[in-house]
Amino acid sequence: MSKYLLAIDQGTTSSRAIIFNQALQHIACAQQELTLSYPKPGWVEQNPELLWHSVQHCMLTAIQQAGLSANDIAGIGISNQRETTLIWHKGSGKTLYPAIVWQDRRTSAQCQLLKNAGLEPMLQQKTGLLADPYFSATKLAWLLDNVPHAREQAQRGELCFGTVDCYLLWCLTGGKVHATDASNASRTMLFNIHQQCWDDELLQLFNIPAPLLPQVRDNASHFGQTQSEILGNTIPVLSMIGDQQSALLGQACIEKGMGKSTYGTGCFVVVNTGTQVLNSQHKLLSTVGWRLAGKTTYALEGSIFMAGATVQWLRDKLGIIQHARDTEALARQSNYHQSELLIPAFTGLGAPYWQPGVQAALFGMTRNTGPAQLAAAALCSVAYQSRDLLCAMQQDGISIDSLRVDGGMTANYWFLQALADLSQTPVIRCHTSDATAFGAAFLAALQLGWFNQMADITALWQSDAQFSPGLAANTALALHQRWQRATTALIALNLSLSD
Repeated sequence: MSKYLLAIDQGTTSSRAIIFNQALQHIACAQQELTLSYPKPGWVEQNPELLWHSVQHCMLTAIQQAGLSANDIAGIGISNQRETTLIWHKGSGKTLYPAIVWQDRRTSAQCQLLKNAGLEPMLQQKTGLLADPYFSATKLAWLLDNVPHAREQAQRGELCFGTVDCYLLWCLTGGKVHATDASNASRTMLFNIHQQCWDDELLQLFNIPAPLLPQVRDNASHFGQTQSEILGNTIPVLSMIGDQQSALLGQACIEKGMGKSTYGTGCFVVVNTGTQVLNSQHKLLSTVGWRLAGKTTYALEGSIFMAGATVQWLRDKLGIIQHARDTEALARQSNYHQSELLIPAFTGLGAPYWQPGVQAALFGMTRNTGPAQLAAAALCSVAYQSRDLLCAMQQDGISIDSLRVDGGMTANYWFLQALADLSQTPVIRCHTSDATAFGAAFLAALQLGWFNQMADITALWQSDAQFSPGLAANTALALHQRWQRATTALIALNLSLSD
């Protein structure tokens, strides 16, 4: 009897595959970094074939590291970077254009036109989202309008649209299944989260041919079988879920009011709102958490575009660190009161500002500014942005007593203490930084009958470190107000320069 699960965690800057046993203990992991391309300012793209090959490589490597074969794998769960948009030929499976990554800003002007036309309230009511290039709809419309012959092929039913989960499922099943899940569908700005279906009015608004769209399924479902030649045997795909929703589940936030924050490429604070959609009045997003047996659990989300990606910028572009972990020792050489303040709007600003055209800036440089100050400024920028989101949630009536955290940045103790200090919120680190993969694995295990109910994940979740605020509340408030003034000034400056 097969006794293991394989969880795919396909992220923006890396792909991972993790093997779990029946108790959902981590057995083996393989990871491969991915590169992004930036063909024009504000554009972010990814090679879909390389993305798929990285997933294949990680799956095979993880199985080998665990000393297993495909025969030992009972099922596969998929979590993925969301909103990233792809189109491919139904016949050949070949993509027509690079994947347009969620961080891409090329459709900012189209989103502004939607706002100018007064359409954003309708979009928010139907989808829970705001008119921003972050989401898939305007990306897909751009592809249809700018890739030669794409629109004609789409209208003839020759093309498929999908987010990364959908594309991976297509590849895994050898083109036999074109399906997505409710959580990923809810991030396209084409899906009505109340009626749980593609919305004809939105398809008409964005001029999207309906034959392009995948079937939408529950998050735990039999999505199809892998082709035997990929891993050496056929394996059922039993769950698919967007990475941030998966982390919410992986952090055992299954009750209304529970929240988590994941610090990967970006930062995403997500709170479970139960069976009701909470319509934010402070520029947060309403989204599908998960849908099981046709019953939908919703969430409220604040999205920050640059978290770990800012640390990557220090490494890959400035060259002041060799590894992400180097920022901890550097930051300890400085403090919160340094003059340097980084606004990491490298791909615009997400919640609660939603300013896609703003560009990054470093304030307060002196002759003393060096690697330590830059590292501290980068880490503090993530903490300040997290406080922005927590404040917006509080204004929407949600108070988070403690924040469960996961993701690669949570290995950095200096950052976690800064997060607790500057946000004035106790921080609880998950026992695994793989909460995203853990959530997808749990759904697959649920589908297999290894667990009986969602509440079973509560007993599996553990914390391994806690951080309490050690900074006076009035000091943290003053520092955050300085951050807000700098951010407001940068937005005004960018707007004036664009006139």
